[in-house]
Amino acid sequence: MYAIVEIAGQQFKVAKDQKVFVHRLAQEEGSKVSFDSVYLLDDGKSVTLGAPAITGASVEAKVVKHLKGDKVIVFKKKRRKGYRVKNGHRQALTELLIEGISAKGGAKKAAPKAKASPAKEETPKKAAPKAEDFSSKTVAELKDLAKAKGVTGISSMKKADLIKALQA
Repeated sequence: MYAIVEIAGQQFKVAKDQKVFVHRLAQEEGSKVSFDSVYLLDDGKSVTLGAPAITGASVEAKVVKHLKGDKVIVFKKKRRKGYRVKNGHRQALTELLIEGISAKGGAKKAAPKAKASPAKEETPKKAAPKAEDFSSKTVAELKDLAKAKGVTGISSMKKADLIKALQA
């Protein structure tokens, strides 16, 4: 069983008894932490997706220790100008031990969501054609329709005026 969870602003794929290095957390060493923003769960039989997170699912972890990452050298240089700057950086990290993944709560599958969205798209297509008929036509086409309907003074009308005259 594994899960994709957001920890300290980053997403990680975690499993039980796995060690993960994340950006420094405020909790003390030895304390337990629970993360509720679980985006995906796989229990070996089925995959559960959240929209965006799975409600009720959580990942429990234990803070093993706080440490610093490897040194990163930042060297800047502009050639022929005598400009050279050397800086270093060590990221503050927290080592977590994943103790458990719980999938309590309602499971949302990806397939039912896909079926529901086309039904929503079909209803606006049926309701809107009368309002869009005139706005999608050119001014010349609107003038022809106005002549056929018997509207007078169409030579000085703009597109909006032609649409109002045709709808009246």
